[in-house]
Amino acid sequence: MADARDALAALEGVARDYQDQTGQHRTASPEALSAILTALGHVAGADGGFDAALAAEVARRAARVLPEWLVMAEGSVPPVVPEGAWRLTLEDGAELEGRGALPALPLGRHRLKAGGESCWLLSAPPALPLPERGWGVVLPLYGLRDAATGGLGDYRDLAEALRALGGLGAGFVGINPIHAGLPTDPGAISPYSPSHRRRFAVMHLHAPGEVPAPGGDLVDYPAAISARMAALSAAFAAGGGADPGFASYLAREGEALELFATYEALAEVYGPCWDRWPLALQSAEAPEVAAFRAENAARIRFHSWLQYLAEKQLSEVASDARGAGMAQGLYLDLAVGTHPNGAETWCDPEPFAYGVSLGAPPDSFSETGQVWHVAPFNPRALAADGFAALAATLRTQLKFAGMLRVDHVLGFERAFWVPRSGAGTYVTMPREAMLAVVRIEAARAGAVIVGEDLGNIPKGLQDALQASGVLGCRVAMFEHGRPAADYPEAVLTAFGTHDLPTWRGWREGRDIAARRQIGGMDAADDAWLSQERAAEVARFDAVLGEAPGDPDTLHGFLGATPSRLVALQIEDILDVADQPNLPGTVDEYPNWRRRLPVGAAGLAGEPRLARAAEIMAGAGRAGAGRRGDV
Repeated sequence: MADARDALAALEGVARDYQDQTGQHRTASPEALSAILTALGHVAGADGGFDAALAAEVARRAARVLPEWLVMAEGSVPPVVPEGAWRLTLEDGAELEGRGALPALPLGRHRLKAGGESCWLLSAPPALPLPERGWGVVLPLYGLRDAATGGLGDYRDLAEALRALGGLGAGFVGINPIHAGLPTDPGAISPYSPSHRRRFAVMHLHAPGEVPAPGGDLVDYPAAISARMAALSAAFAAGGGADPGFASYLAREGEALELFATYEALAEVYGPCWDRWPLALQSAEAPEVAAFRAENAARIRFHSWLQYLAEKQLSEVASDARGAGMAQGLYLDLAVGTHPNGAETWCDPEPFAYGVSLGAPPDSFSETGQVWHVAPFNPRALAADGFAALAATLRTQLKFAGMLRVDHVLGFERAFWVPRSGAGTYVTMPREAMLAVVRIEAARAGAVIVGEDLGNIPKGLQDALQASGVLGCRVAMFEHGRPAADYPEAVLTAFGTHDLPTWRGWREGRDIAARRQIGGMDAADDAWLSQERAAEVARFDAVLGEAPGDPDTLHGFLGATPSRLVALQIEDILDVADQPNLPGTVDEYPNWRRRLPVGAAGLAGEPRLARAAEIMAGAGRAGAGRRGDV
């Protein structure tokens, strides 16, 4: 039993052991291996063993003549010649038939059938072109309304911010993910635990007639969302759904949109997590769901209309960015996974693995590792469907973004899966195919892709990203005083991220103080971390030279790096002390709630922002123009 389980794990690329980020050797438990193999789709026998599953998988692979997928250069002839007759279905639906050599294929994901087998041909450009030297600003959409304005930042505020920053020469504006969140749960505000990554957050809709909830230093989500939804409901009742564009949108989106809107309507009745619904409603294909759709057509139409508004308003944001001459415009963020019991897994369950969560192995900050409570893509299911779910997820974001960050791109090489009980281990992912799909979708959209390659980086991944033209990330906070000239070129460089202290907060050790205040460390850890931080600040100050504590000096350093793109954080520009998110906390710290001291309407006249723009211009960073050559 154990031998079969271990052999099947090796065959599927499930690591029996690995080395964590601290250098410690870890071994996956038998229970973890069994849970992960089950999540991959293998069925254990009555005795809990995998002998039959191993034999079936070995036989399946031995019998195949064609590979399951093949990456090829766009416009070339596939390097495979099927025996006998073949049928080729191009991504646009066109069908070709023949014998012998296949024809040259255009950009896209195409399906070859021959000899009773299928092979997905991923016809992609070998590499994406790198952007010209440029800069942008990352900011919190939720915090774009200052305390005097109140309420929750919306897509109209975002458009105003892009116009202001574009006028100052910024090439992009980055925000956290705006995927659809869990409905009817105003406490589920983390943008990195979405309900559906192919639909958009309606809590950020601009709603005419909305009366903003009273302001404060922190966003009051329940009050803000309630006020916004009341205004949207009133607008819909007053004839908002009569827009001719809405009818076209319904026809174009079809069944997929209707299913999502059905989930939203069901969540209003039964709660946001479908695993707690009546059993008869937990499958989108159940007759009881069809009956619910018929009985609740008006409510389903309302939720469809909200998605129409979101896409319409995001289209206006993208248009405003182009009008402002921005090179990339909106810089969106793609969350690494989806809520295991949200809309995405209910509407389209096949691509996901169940009974496991994505996470991270133990490190110096988390002795037991991390569990992110999001469902991962199942690599077997992805390959069987030609990576359709990945392609559709990317395409959704790139409709409006000229630049996309792939959160935790390390998961393209290997993903850390954690079973419901016990520690986890790594599962190998089809990196070559996933990067090809990224290149296909980015090439279609003319977009820049950034891969968040931070953490326990697998050997060879960064070389593969660079070969694909996917920018890596460099965080100056982690570079231990590296001189500006020594930064690589094919990256986006920033001082920190939304999960790290701000420039001022880092220097003051405010993140260390926050963890001490919530009881996250003892006195010895506090003293050691404070000492280490002082040394880190001193190293960085040594390379900054004069006025090292001044944000302008930091921005001059970032601008001087060879990195093609530089992202400035609005909190650093505005001298904000506290970070947006403190990882590992939920209610102990006001994550994703802090307002900016200057709202979207005040950015155009903000002198500190103008000064940052002057520094970037002095560093020779372009403010306009689409992209340059590699």
